[in-house]
Amino acid sequence: MPIGLAQRMLDVAPSATKAMTAQARALSAGGHDIIALTQGEPDFDTPKAICAAGVAAIRGGHTRYTTVAGIPDLRQAIAGQLDQDHDLAYAPDQIIVGSGAKQVIVNALLATLDPGDEVVVPSPCWVSYPEMTKLAGGVPIIADGMASATFKLTPALLDAAITPRTRWLILNTPSNPTGAVYTASELDALAEVLRGNDHVAVLCDEIYEQLVYSPARFASLAAMAPDLSDRILIVNGVSKAHAMTGWRIGWGAGPKPLIKAMTTIQGQTTSHASSIAQRAALEAVVGDQAHLKAFRDTLRKRRDLICEHLNRMPGLACRVPDGAFYVLVSCEAMIGRKAPDGTPIGSDVDFAMLLLERFGVAVVPGSSFRAPGHMRLSFAASTGDVVRACERLQEACDTLMAETA
Repeated sequence: MPIGLAQRMLDVAPSATKAMTAQARALSAGGHDIIALTQGEPDFDTPKAICAAGVAAIRGGHTRYTTVAGIPDLRQAIAGQLDQDHDLAYAPDQIIVGSGAKQVIVNALLATLDPGDEVVVPSPCWVSYPEMTKLAGGVPIIADGMASATFKLTPALLDAAITPRTRWLILNTPSNPTGAVYTASELDALAEVLRGNDHVAVLCDEIYEQLVYSPARFASLAAMAPDLSDRILIVNGVSKAHAMTGWRIGWGAGPKPLIKAMTTIQGQTTSHASSIAQRAALEAVVGDQAHLKAFRDTLRKRRDLICEHLNRMPGLACRVPDGAFYVLVSCEAMIGRKAPDGTPIGSDVDFAMLLLERFGVAVVPGSSFRAPGHMRLSFAASTGDVVRACERLQEACDTLMAETA
């Protein structure tokens, strides 16, 4: 091609979740009846009060550049929320608002990684963590938690993954793709390992913080280990809990030197997040929170429904997630079987493509999350779609079992 690509682009993969969603949409556009359980996006509408705040921002003339790190009112509100919910003291100049949590994470990695620096990524993991690390010149070190019954990082795994080149541990709780929630005692145990490795910082991705299902409880590493606060970056935002994915507002809270460096990067790239979306996010943070319980209650019912059905299907098995809106399903029993046309199913990718093309259910292969032999289903789709998807998955399992009986 006339324009040569950077060498790093040879190592960076496109988002698998976006790719599967795009395939599902293309089939739908072609007239196929496709149920998509691929997106990390709730099907709820953004609450009316938040939308009204966005409209008011437009009408009030808040359509110009803001300060790079975000409007002061929003950063103050985020600091207040961290204090109220977790007894964490952050000043507004320790907070940066970005165009989604994704941008905040990339800003942090760009600000801190030199070529060859390592980032510990516990698996199963969100598809973007390793690729973001590569884009920033770093090396993702996968701490394989697939053997753990809970899919969580253990102190032994963490200790084994750390080297003198380690700069970050990325800790995601609740987890995408497993929905696993780290307990306070589990975080304490990880903190003890980190105390012995003072060159390692922790990026705590807490974007699903508000989506935890009782009796599980959310705990933040920053609150559990205040002595590590000078090397912890908390990342959060409004996308998931407030159904604001398209508004693109996320934030980071951490040490001033890091936030200052991230702000420099943002000032030279996107300048700042949307002025209108920031005003809407302010309402999400300080306004009525009643919708959070309603969202959680609905998602919990869907979780219980889909897990009950999945665990009755021959060849599939899953743990009931404590948070987020994903379930990671083992389909290992399907690998090695044959599709109705005789084509062998050699991997979770093959199984996912069969579900999409023959049975009209779009899921994301577990290999994308460093979880081979599994698939991720999102139950953030409508209850009707969850029910219909389960019916089709049951048909797929029954068909495949019959084919090789």
